[in-house]
Amino acid sequence: MSTAPTLNGQVIGQAHYATRAVLEGTLARTGITFLQVVALNVTADNGGAVERDRLVGRMTGTLKIDEPAVLATIAELRSAGLLEALPAEAGEDARVGFTDEGLALHGRIAAAVAEITERLYGDLPADDLATAGRLLSLVTARANAELAGT
Repeated sequence: MSTAPTLNGQVIGQAHYATRAVLEGTLARTGITFLQVVALNVTADNGGAVERDRLVGRMTGTLKIDEPAVLATIAELRSAGLLEALPAEAGEDARVGFTDEGLALHGRIAAAVAEITERLYGDLPADDLATAGRLLSLVTARANAELAGT
């Protein structure tokens, strides 16, 4: 009889990297990088257009990367014709939004991610998923608080 591993950073990391490797395989077929898909997701989460500073803040805060990496990612997406600069309204910072091509690609990637999610999580008990979600959110909040204190 084997025992379940203790939940710790190593187990969480292994799950993250294994899942990300599956995603990276899908992304490789689209020509989009992980950072680019995160930027597209943030744009989608904000209704298809987002203030550049909000996009930078979300990506640096979530991914723990620096601002120049995010700005380079935005530039890559603009150069590829997936995001475009949008006119700012009074009091707003510069914004970017989907092009038609970017919106269509995001839709295809979102559908592929939904399929991956179903394959990896679909048969797991809902209560277990809810518990894991709460625990991982708590660990993330604690780590972020610790990082903010440094």
